[in-house]
Amino acid sequence: MLLLPRSSMPLLVPRRTFVRRAGCGVLAGTVLAGATGVPALARTPHAGRAGVLHAPAVVGRAAPPRPLVMLDPGHGGKDPGAIGFSGTYEKHVAEAAAQELSRQLLATGRYRVALTRSSDHFIPLDGRVDMAQQHGASLFISMHADALHNASVRGASVYTHAHGASDSQTADLARTENSADRFGGPMVHGASPEVQRILASLVTEETRKGSSHMAQAVVSAFQSRVQLLTHPHRHAAFAVLKSAQIPSVLVEMGFMSNRLDEAALRQAGHRAMVAGAMCDAVNRYFASAGAGLAG
Repeated sequence: MLLLPRSSMPLLVPRRTFVRRAGCGVLAGTVLAGATGVPALARTPHAGRAGVLHAPAVVGRAAPPRPLVMLDPGHGGKDPGAIGFSGTYEKHVAEAAAQELSRQLLATGRYRVALTRSSDHFIPLDGRVDMAQQHGASLFISMHADALHNASVRGASVYTHAHGASDSQTADLARTENSADRFGGPMVHGASPEVQRILASLVTEETRKGSSHMAQAVVSAFQSRVQLLTHPHRHAAFAVLKSAQIPSVLVEMGFMSNRLDEAALRQAGHRAMVAGAMCDAVNRYFASAGAGLAG
């Protein structure tokens, strides 16, 4: 019987890159290249007794896709949002905070992240919701730092969608946010009260529960790190939170109408702390029973 000579060439194992996963607020670890001990899955098939080639068995199953978190920096472009005492634009604060939160979420290695905008441009409210739905997002977080008539009010808060507002202050905020489409010109119109009622009825009970759970996780994560409003979880008919399929929250990181909040939000260190708390809230949300991890 003729024996084929065995190759003296060593088996080449592909170089692999490993990144140490980090917790919220911590930079990712060192990249280690060329790690060995990786099984070679594509070996040359061997001949059986009957001379039939057999492919190696495939063992195990593919890991489920990581959930996609859609971050929505409020305002942008010709819509500056609230303007602080020192001239700080809400749109810039929101984008900077969202970019930091994106970095921290990606550093955990647990999520995929997308932003409704990553530059200073205008997006209609419906367009933001459509993006989340088109991407198949598992969670939608809109980030803001609005203004109130009472400049003494400061602190963070989180909002979920409901037809009726929880209080007059929240109703005013919702009216301000829902009027953002006025910057879009005649082709962009805010929904009428009748349409808003229909949209509110479309939000499923499961989505409402998920949104409420995420809001509670934000409040819990903020409590030890970020000053909160009294009764920090509130609700109103925010147009940007109207998705019937995706749990959604709007986070007010503070108010540009308050000198202390504005000064804090101008600081990268404070925004990193806020983002760290929000990253912890996302971890709590997906770790909880029933939240689900499918993207």
